[in-house]
Amino acid sequence: MRTKKIASVALLGILALSACSDSGEPAADQKITVGFSVYDMQYEFFQKMAKGTQDAAAAKGWEVKLHDEKSDENEMVTGASALIDQGVDLLIISPFKPTALGPIIAKAKAENVPVIVNDIGGGGTPYDAIVISDNAGGGKLAAEFMDKQIQANGSASKNVASITCEPSATYAARRNAGFKEEIEARGYTVVAELSGNSKAEEGYKVMKDILAKNPDVAGVFSCNDPMGVAAANAIKDAGKSPVTDVVSVGFNADPEALTAIKGDLLAATVAQDPAAMGGLTVTLGEQALNKQPIQFSNAAEREVFNPVTLVDKTNVASIG
Repeated sequence: MRTKKIASVALLGILALSACSDSGEPAADQKITVGFSVYDMQYEFFQKMAKGTQDAAAAKGWEVKLHDEKSDENEMVTGASALIDQGVDLLIISPFKPTALGPIIAKAKAENVPVIVNDIGGGGTPYDAIVISDNAGGGKLAAEFMDKQIQANGSASKNVASITCEPSATYAARRNAGFKEEIEARGYTVVAELSGNSKAEEGYKVMKDILAKNPDVAGVFSCNDPMGVAAANAIKDAGKSPVTDVVSVGFNADPEALTAIKGDLLAATVAQDPAAMGGLTVTLGEQALNKQPIQFSNAAEREVFNPVTLVDKTNVASIG
């Protein structure tokens, strides 16, 4: 098994004064190499995540080897394994298929390489930490906004709806759960909770059905922005405003959602910060390399939450 490099700058300084590596070179001259296997670089979300990871690593003087999984399970497994074979000191992975992480984690552990997962899921594997957005908190932000907006609109209805992602999206499901908990605590009834399977066309159909069965619905929260914007279009096509008649809120702060908010087609969305998530994985990776304890948001699943932000007409211009 290879000798692992130590990430701590202070410790490296001590080692440089007191010891040399096996090759005779000072240990302080060794550079930490990070392997980052990312879901699919064609998507803006993961481009921002990669930049956040690379910028945070560069600030520490670390090198990053980037691998694009291209939304392919086999590419994920072979590419991430190849990074470990190349001798990386830390593996960060945003997995296309979390359930296929087993052999990757096992290989990394055998080589004493810490693994930090970024988003998507950990597949029940013994990773060191996983970074995810505060999904439940984001759902609660959506509910708080919706309540205030419904009251501002003067609506007497206390009926709202929730459009969920596909059933397998376990982390995303927390968004709707957080929304439901908060909106019901504020005296509303979720009269419909249906899956749009994360697809715009299904979100549109679901919203049409909701309006047909619940014409007095005062708000709708969608698990992602493609469904959120589609639901808003269904409301508009029904002759109602998605801002003043049926308060429509999405999740992600996708470009289409920001444009919709500016054009009064969508009331709000909840913004994730993939660049900050990338930076956070580097921080956690350094702690893992140094054998320092990690402060988890959910210790049982070794989860660390990254904050989210409510975006509406008042702040949409400031969101990049």
